[in-house]
Amino acid sequence: MARAQTTADRKKDTREKIQLGGLIVKAGLRYEKRALLLGMLIDGGERARASDVERERLAAIGTKAFADERE
Repeated sequence: MARAQTTADRKKDTREKIQLGGLIVKAGLRYEKRALLLGMLIDGGERARASDVERERLAAIGTKAFADERE
């Protein structure tokens, strides 16, 4: 039973990582250095936590990008 749970957890973790990698590609950042990507994510996370206005602005950008994909 524990082994089956571990396998399910690993599959879930792998799926999440693939989805997150897809966001990097969608943002047009596939060929950027990992240090730059991490710095951008850390900075964006700090900005989003510091300001509700900034969080909403960033979410709007992402929402538009997903909507543009569907069109």
